[in-house]
Formats: sequence, structure tokens, C-alpha cells
Amino acid sequence: MEAEQLITSDPAVMLGKPVVAGTRITVESILERLGAGESVTQLLEAHPRLTLPGIQAALSFAAEALRSDAVYWVESSAP
Repeated sequence: MEAEQLITSDPAVMLGKPVVAGTRITVESILERLGAGESVTQLLEAHPRLTLPGIQAALSFAAEALRSDAVYWVESSAP
């Protein structure tokens, strides 16, 4: 399956949020879990239907979404 086909969006699945095809695992969930320090191996063990190409597709999808012209201001906590 092509990388762009690994991420799908269907209003009947997870309220239309982008998910890894054939699962109910959202791109958002994958990003949150990796950002919280969970390893790819831990993600794969927790979700037997999830694959490494699925995780890679989720990361690519998120990167592409952030390439838009939108600017995201983040306040710094540094002095």
C-alpha cells in the first residue's frame, strides 16, 4: 500500500480524524504518544494492527499538514 493510502479520513471513523488505514488509531494519537516518550516498538506492541509503515505515514502526514502557510505561535518559557 502506498504511503498516501495509509492515512484515511472517514466521518464514520473517529469523527473523521485522519487514521492509519484499517485501524482506529489516529495520527493525533500516534504523535501524542511518541511526543510523550513512548517508543515505536511500544506503539507497535500496544496496537498489533499498526505497522511501521503506518507510523511513518502518520509522521509524514503530520509534517505535510504543518507545511501550510499557517503560523503557530508558541510562547517560550525561557527567561
